Amino acid sequence: MTELEKGPQGRRRGRGALERIIGASRQLFREQGINRTGMDQLCAAAQVSKRTAYQHFASKDEIVAEYLRRFDPDLMSAVFDRTDLTPRERLLAAFELPASGTDELTPMCPYIAAAVELHDPDHPASQYARDYKKAIAARLATTAREAGATHPDQLGEQLALLLDGAAARTRVLNAESFPTAAAIAAVLIDTAIPATAR
Repeated sequence: MTELEKGPQGRRRGRGALERIIGASRQLFREQGINRTGMDQLCAAAQVSKRTAYQHFASKDEIVAEYLRRFDPDLMSAVFDRTDLTPRERLLAAFELPASGTDELTPMCPYIAAAVELHDPDHPASQYARDYKKAIAARLATTAREAGATHPDQLGEQLALLLDGAAARTRVLNAESFPTAAAIAAVLIDTAIPATAR
């Protein structure tokens, strides 16, 4: 970084500030939670001034909502948009994603974690988390319908609940719960999809 790119206190100037704020929020919210992350700490990690942060976001609440919006904007596209898998295989692949080992995935679903921490159903992040969870259940139901499930909406809700339970249990026990959830999912899927449709 050249001296011209630094501000008077040696900090980086605003170029890329928005992405640095989001990047810092992802790291800090994942590592220590939303409530334990203050704006001073967030700004220091993002190498921006508070003034710059508030030019991009009116409040910390907006940062939290944007953090969630960016976490999985395409609703598990790595699973649901795959054309190399049958619909049944895509339903099962939803339970393999958290075990992929990427840094982007947390031991606790960020949407559940945000809803638990915020305690406010009207908070923008809580509303987004609710919308996201409904959208995932809908994608599961659509895929179940493609697979020939007799009650696709019911199967979608069951699988969504199973995913959330596995995420929470993984965090609480600090042990991988998704393989067990995948085995349960296979039973639910095979019960819901007639043998002739598989």
